[in-house]
Amino acid sequence: MPAPTPMRPSLIRSRLSQNLPVRIACMYYPTAMMPAHAAHAGYDAIWLDAEHNTWDRRELQRMIALHHLANIDCIVRTGSRNPTDLYHLLEDGATGLMIPLVNTPEDAARLAQAVKFSPVGQPGLDGAGLDNNYFLQGTAAYPVDANRETFLIVQIETQEALANIEAIAATPGIDGLFIGPGDLSLRLGCPLDWSNPEMLAAEDAVVVAAAKNGIAWGRPAGSADQIKHMVAKGGRLIAHGSDFGSVMVGLAASGQTFAAALEQPNASSGGKAHFNP
Repeated sequence: MPAPTPMRPSLIRSRLSQNLPVRIACMYYPTAMMPAHAAHAGYDAIWLDAEHNTWDRRELQRMIALHHLANIDCIVRTGSRNPTDLYHLLEDGATGLMIPLVNTPEDAARLAQAVKFSPVGQPGLDGAGLDNNYFLQGTAAYPVDANRETFLIVQIETQEALANIEAIAATPGIDGLFIGPGDLSLRLGCPLDWSNPEMLAAEDAVVVAAAKNGIAWGRPAGSADQIKHMVAKGGRLIAHGSDFGSVMVGLAASGQTFAAALEQPNASSGGKAHFNP
């Protein structure tokens, strides 16, 4: 029997190896129950947003560990370009990193250098983190396992990135391209209009570059029709659903329930409403 690998197998890698879409939710705020609920709902990964929201290091470590407990991949989106910060997130157990505003192949190469082991890059080697099961099986297989099971996604959000899309996609160590539709549409002059011809042409350019270089591409999707559209074009990194959206929609619906109930008291209860959350 082969020795067990200390590296947790990536659901993202498994799905992509089968040419299946990766189902991603977004987490804006530290919510302990979300990894378990997302895994139960059939998600493969959570994109944890540390670009626009505040997370301290201990919160990140704790949340990534909860992803391991629920057996769901954790993708951390971080604005940091500091190599130590980046590979430390992977050592803490993140399955992947999503880096915003990657505009040139030089940007992409520096990121790959920071987080991919030889022959692509040269991060610091430790092996005593959660990703390698705290060194319990040593580090002999660690670099190879880490390169195989972790994932580096770069975001395409500017005209400069689109102009360089072929070279970015061809950069060794880049595993996925992810369109940032809010930023990109703003810079293309069609804010939040994802069906604008400019945005569709940008998406086509990403599709071609990803397919040519054998890497994944994706973006957020707001509806079933958008998900189907992406899958038909080869999109495999599909983000749909978030803690923010669930709270916003769920509380609005609960507020409407209250309004409807309190406007028309239950006659059978003598006008007294019974609340059962």
